[in-house]
Amino acid sequence: MAIEVVIAQTTVDDEGKAEALARGAVEGRLAACAHIDAPFTAVYRWKDAIETAQEWRISYKTTVDRLPELGAWVARQHPYDVPEWITLPVTGGSEAYLSWVVEETTAS
Repeated sequence: MAIEVVIAQTTVDDEGKAEALARGAVEGRLAACAHIDAPFTAVYRWKDAIETAQEWRISYKTTVDRLPELGAWVARQHPYDVPEWITLPVTGGSEAYLSWVVEETTAS
């Protein structure tokens, strides 16, 4: 059985917002878990200016099937006009862990 698990990522400029985005997705079974990385410095161009900000990255572990709903939920909850939203394929891993992701993202 091929389990299609992905990692989806976004960033936000406030630790509390990062925790809310992580917790809400897990509570809603949109993601099995979410990791919040330590703050880092982001440098980017926005509205013709170079900006520098402190951000937290949230990495969600979910399935391909749940990804559209997770993406829509994050877009509604996110405070940015254009939030980062990228997905990374999981090309391997332990069958037990990948099965756990599927189990935890299956609506009960």
